[in-house]
Amino acid sequence: MRTPRACGVCGAAGAAKYRCPRCAAAYCSVPCCRTHKERCTPEPKREEERERSAAGQVFPGGQNRGGQHADSPWSVEDILTEDDEQDRVPLQKLKLLGESEELRGLLLNPHLRQLLLAVDQAEDKSSLMKKYMQEPLFVEFADCCLRIVEPPEKENILPE
Repeated sequence: MRTPRACGVCGAAGAAKYRCPRCAAAYCSVPCCRTHKERCTPEPKREEERERSAAGQVFPGGQNRGGQHADSPWSVEDILTEDDEQDRVPLQKLKLLGESEELRGLLLNPHLRQLLLAVDQAEDKSSLMKKYMQEPLFVEFADCCLRIVEPPEKENILPE
C-alpha cells in the first residue's frame, strides 16, 4: 500500500488520504475538501466525460465511457490514479468474492452487516476500520476476503 501524499490544501505531510473526483488533487480532511472545492479547476477530459454522463450518453451494459453505471456520479478513473494501480483489485478477483459461499455465510450475520454498513456510512472510515479490526467477526470477514482475493502462496507452506 502506498503512503499518503502531502495535502494539496493545508500541506500536511503524508496526510492526504482522499482525492478530488474532478481533478485528482489530494487532500486530507472535510475542511480541506471544502476549501479545495471552492477553487477546483477540473481536468478537461474528466469534466467532458462527466458532461457526457449527465447528457445520458450511456454505452451497452448500462455504463458510460468512464466505466461507471449511468446512475453513478463516480467512475474508477475518478477515484484511482496511476499511483493507485498497485492497490487496485482486478475485476475478476472481485467477482470471486460474490461467488464465495464462505463469504455469503458470514454476510448472513446481522451484526457483521451492521458493522459494514457503519463503515460505509462513516466519515472517518480509517479509524472505524481500525476499531472494528479488534472485533473477531470483522477480522474473520476481512481474512476471508483476503484469502479469496490474494490466496496464500505455496512457497510459504511447509511440506508435511
